[in-house]
Amino acid sequence: MLPSLAQWLQSVSPDFGFFRVFQYLTFRAVMAAMTALLIGLVAGPRVIRRLTELKIGQPIRGYAMESHLVKSGTPTMGGVLILLAIVTATLLWADLTNRFIWIVLLVTLGFGAIGWVDDWRKVVNKDPEGMRSREKYFWQSVIGLIAALYLVFSISESSNLRVVELFFNWVRSGFDVNLPPKAGLMVPFFKEISYPLGVVGFVVLSYLVIVGSSNAVNLTDGLDGLAIMPVVMVGSALGVFAYVTGSAVFSRYLFLPHIPGAGELLVFSSAMAGAGLAFLWFNTHPAQVFMGDVGALALGAALGTIAVIVRQEIVLSIMGGIFVVEALSVMMQVVYFKYTKRKYGVGRRILKMAPLHHHFEKSGWKETQVVVRFWIITMLLCLVGLSTLKLR
Repeated sequence: MLPSLAQWLQSVSPDFGFFRVFQYLTFRAVMAAMTALLIGLVAGPRVIRRLTELKIGQPIRGYAMESHLVKSGTPTMGGVLILLAIVTATLLWADLTNRFIWIVLLVTLGFGAIGWVDDWRKVVNKDPEGMRSREKYFWQSVIGLIAALYLVFSISESSNLRVVELFFNWVRSGFDVNLPPKAGLMVPFFKEISYPLGVVGFVVLSYLVIVGSSNAVNLTDGLDGLAIMPVVMVGSALGVFAYVTGSAVFSRYLFLPHIPGAGELLVFSSAMAGAGLAFLWFNTHPAQVFMGDVGALALGAALGTIAVIVRQEIVLSIMGGIFVVEALSVMMQVVYFKYTKRKYGVGRRILKMAPLHHHFEKSGWKETQVVVRFWIITMLLCLVGLSTLKLR
């Protein structure tokens, strides 16, 4: 919005030439981060107070950690504060003609809506389980597949009309259309190595990344500040990849695919970082508010969508290693428990408690120890991911 306004003012009078700075992507990214941070810090106390007045408190499951029972009643659904800051800052500072900005915003808000319904049922209906898994996965799949189908053709086309045309051509051709090499699966640490996926392969991979990332962040969000700081770090690192892939010069120099328009996602990533830091101000131990599914599902989906656009799905799994391990710990625990129960009549566990962060709590780590150590690991993994820019 503001870049368009600045451009119009420059065309009206040469006296407004200083607004030319609004056209610089790095300037707008910094301003988006600052705007989201200020919105979050200013609106935070009011949002928390309003959630408290509405008695939107976090229900604690009966099988949860005993040390967490004191958290019962803490305001949840604080993710609305994050989404408010991200959306406002992005709309103010991003180029609203950019197709990638809109798809990431729509996916983020779509998954946020799913999380809102889930949290609302937990709070209003007093049901700690919230939305049932099948229903949640169904709506996640709908949004994820729609996003994947759009992205598979928009990677190489900047016109939405052209994207629609390519989709119908794909259908008429019997679902047989070749994609450009940059739409393949990029392998980090190797020069110009990518595996062709085809339209179906691209859609399946994108769906798994978006939905998987969303649920992985949601599973990680179990301790004060545990999920939000890795989201900030991974999102910021993906913003660097977006800036590089959006630049014809940098992408060619670093042997990365050039995705025209992807650089604008740096503004969104910066807004997400600013909003996340503002939320951390209130979510640090002892938390004044929890983000809830409305925040965790939305942020995870945003990370996955950006990774798909900049063709760094594998790098996302590296930088978001904490999210991956947390999700795998739950899957392994459930599968092993069901297997042993069917075989021996009594379910057995691999971990003391899943997700993984609860296992360490059960092992004697304090909550703050788990959180800070997971932050440190994420920081190191992000550095590894960023090193793939040059180490090829």
